[in-house]
Amino acid sequence: MKKYFFFDIDETLLVGGYGNQYVPDSAKEALRKLEENGHFLAIATGRAQAMAVDVMRSFGIRNMVSDGGNGITIDDELVDIKPLDREACIALIDECKEKGFAWAFTPDNSTIRLAPDERFMHSTNDVYMKTTTVEDLDPRNYDTIFKVYIACLEGEERKLETLSALPWCRYHKEYFFVEPTDKSVGIFRMMELLGGRIEDVVVFGDGLNDMTMFRDDWTSIAMGNAHEELKKKASFVTKDAKEDGIYFACKHFGWI
Repeated sequence: MKKYFFFDIDETLLVGGYGNQYVPDSAKEALRKLEENGHFLAIATGRAQAMAVDVMRSFGIRNMVSDGGNGITIDDELVDIKPLDREACIALIDECKEKGFAWAFTPDNSTIRLAPDERFMHSTNDVYMKTTTVEDLDPRNYDTIFKVYIACLEGEERKLETLSALPWCRYHKEYFFVEPTDKSVGIFRMMELLGGRIEDVVVFGDGLNDMTMFRDDWTSIAMGNAHEELKKKASFVTKDAKEDGIYFACKHFGWI
């Protein structure tokens, strides 16, 4: 029976932490055998499609749910990315200006974010992506907004009343991302386009940002190194990603 696999990237497929990341040989072997056995392979990530496409290809995978569920790539071709609510983003940025929060945003599918000045970079010293300063930057001059980045320490975001209208998450102590956070939306859409059965979906993940794709509709596998809350929602908890977790689960279920 053909299965449709969706893998988170960091600490699921890629291990070792930033700067030292690698794919365990057992995970590479599992991917090879899954494809050999006729299964469908895809990445499921919160990263922008432009930020994740090279990583996807490095795994030998050609399909991806990106942008936190809002982007779809099939057979190495971008199908679509749905942007954030433009008016809600503009209202949030206006409030940031009023209350003195440094901000930046990406208006398209790229590896570059735009900022009105150097404050965002000075506040975060972030190297996640390139930041370009645009004089008199106004989000109203752009048709779409895909992500917004706001510099503040944890808890300070509560001062932003307009943030409640948008999805957001924090990966760094210095700033947070305003971005789509429901990977299951992209999985459902991908399956509709492929004509596959929802019950044949299998997802692998480790973090709280994977909670939305751990559903009763399909098989959800938490890595041994996963957050405890995610493990509670899992159909199965496998070994740590570094300890052949992907291979172990695939072997356990007879997929390879």
